[in-house]
Amino acid sequence: MCHTLIEFLYFSVNIFILVLIGIAFLIIVQRNLINLNDFLRKENSESVLLQPHESDYEIKSPNKLGVSATGVEIPVVITAVDERLGALIAAMNSIYSNSKSNIVFHIVTMNDTVDHLKAWLSKTALHAVKYKILQFNPKVLDGKISKDPQQAEMIKPLNFARFYLPSFVPDAEKAIYLDDDVIVQGDIQELFDAQLKAGHAAAFSDDCDSASSKAIVRGAGNQNNYIGFLDFKRETIKKLGMRASTCSFNPGVFVANLTEWRLQNITNKLEKWMQLNVAEDLYSRTLAGSVTTPPLLIVFYKQHSTIDPMWHVRHLGSAGAGNRYSSQFVKAAKLLHWNGHFKPWGRASSFSDLWDKWYIPDPTGEFNPLRRHAEEK
Repeated sequence: MCHTLIEFLYFSVNIFILVLIGIAFLIIVQRNLINLNDFLRKENSESVLLQPHESDYEIKSPNKLGVSATGVEIPVVITAVDERLGALIAAMNSIYSNSKSNIVFHIVTMNDTVDHLKAWLSKTALHAVKYKILQFNPKVLDGKISKDPQQAEMIKPLNFARFYLPSFVPDAEKAIYLDDDVIVQGDIQELFDAQLKAGHAAAFSDDCDSASSKAIVRGAGNQNNYIGFLDFKRETIKKLGMRASTCSFNPGVFVANLTEWRLQNITNKLEKWMQLNVAEDLYSRTLAGSVTTPPLLIVFYKQHSTIDPMWHVRHLGSAGAGNRYSSQFVKAAKLLHWNGHFKPWGRASSFSDLWDKWYIPDPTGEFNPLRRHAEEK
């Protein structure tokens, strides 16, 4: 009987030990799940940003200037919209042709553009560029943008791609973002090498700088300071303590310190202000231009570095830009930006000849600059 009791006790002890091990294992799993859940909540925007089956193509070939691209990789993030795909092609060609640096284009687009883009790149002189194509998931913007039909032209999903830079270049510490309506006449390496102050996640060109102020677009509001973009009568804006006369900046060209961007949760902060605007209508009623500017102005208020004004000569797409800038000045600029209503592939644009220089005709025949098409007819 004693033997039987000993066996029973031995069996019970083993069961007890197994139960303890099981409990310990469950505790460890629970803690890991909690940590994972916290991480996923922090990264929730990025987790749904890219489509599950995103296209990702990279071609590694020698630079067409005759020198292999070497040195630190320069990530250039730029969007591709099918109805204006020629803009992207001209921008890429100007960047690629004016630098021997190791440039990789991170092209953010939607499903309906991928095939057209691949054909244009593969069948022209740009077949040798290094690039990746990433598909943007517009669901990430749910609840963050207005559904006002009057703002439909400005509120296009890809306009907000710049808010999610770390998702497109996850392994990079630094990157350049460019709108597609630009032409680069300098070596992009120089812009990439712009020094950002400690703690700053981005560098922009201020609208009060000597170059851009020559062609400021003035409407009902002052579009070179904060009051032109934000409604300072709103209590939420008042509480921020920002000065309405503070010089604004244009986010169509900027250099980002992605390490700081991640540490400071810049994307989450931008999304917060997007959501607040939907609820409280915080943007200025006289807003002229992209609705992406106001949240950036708030998040980067007195917390951004500056780039050389010659690396963002803008407002070339505004009325009368040809009278505000001399042709000599425009030709000397490092980067030209046709922000505004008049694009260089359209019928009425200043300095469109400088854009034409870099445009590569569409081998599929789907895209044609409007003024050329009209002239040919």
